[in-house]
Amino acid sequence: MTIRMGHRTTMTTPMFEYDFMRTAFVASGIAAILAGTVGFFLVLRGQTFAGHALSHAGFTGATGAVLFGFSPLAGLVGFTVMVGVGMGLFGEKLAHRDVAIGMMLSLALGLGLLFLHFYTAAATQAAALLFGNVLGVDESALLTLVVLAVLSLTALAFIGRPLVFASLQPELADARGVPLRFVAAAFLAIVAVAVAECAQIVGVLLVFTLMVGPAAAAMNLTRRLAAAVALSAGLALAEAWGGLTLAYYTDWPTSFWITALSGMVFFGAAAARRFAG
Repeated sequence: MTIRMGHRTTMTTPMFEYDFMRTAFVASGIAAILAGTVGFFLVLRGQTFAGHALSHAGFTGATGAVLFGFSPLAGLVGFTVMVGVGMGLFGEKLAHRDVAIGMMLSLALGLGLLFLHFYTAAATQAAALLFGNVLGVDESALLTLVVLAVLSLTALAFIGRPLVFASLQPELADARGVPLRFVAAAFLAIVAVAVAECAQIVGVLLVFTLMVGPAAAAMNLTRRLAAAVALSAGLALAEAWGGLTLAYYTDWPTSFWITALSGMVFFGAAAARRFAG
């Protein structure tokens, strides 16, 4: 870590000498790959605001779980998945209605604040949920993140073809018998899990950092679907690990650095596309 002496900062210990740093790198890498992959399809389908609403639903689930004596991660995942499936079942009636989604977002935050009112001891955990605390991920939480990521990526691969078809040509997909409502519900359930994992790294307020920024940057850099998905995951991973490294050497918040890198990459990719086109 670092020892501060006046305006000088002296490095005393290599970063990977600490167990919590190694765990943080593994946890952020898992979450980033899942977020970058799932986030690409979220941007492709024009549902980024829905993803943001899911993150706030996760805050409500986590604070409610703490209030009733359960694990915050269990509440975060469970409630977010439930809301995601519900939104998916509403289909296009809800997917593109920003007002309805915005109201759901506001209600979710309001409920979360109500739960905190009844259990003020959870204020510290609430701050970690809002802004992330990747350095606080323990081995049991890491195992949960691994299992959820594997299940989510497997499910995404299973619905991948109909998902792309329904995203690019929904009318034709419907005419060909693709179950649009099922695909939408399954996808938003996967998004919900990705949101829950991102919340462990950057918090629910900054989910866009890993789920939308890398995907949008990738779309500016390539038009090939497979390459864009891989690039989105790679950029999310680089931003997560880069943010952790910069946080270690500066003592600034990890979430800030990840967000800053995500913004720099996105605007750099947008500028590159503008000058190239």
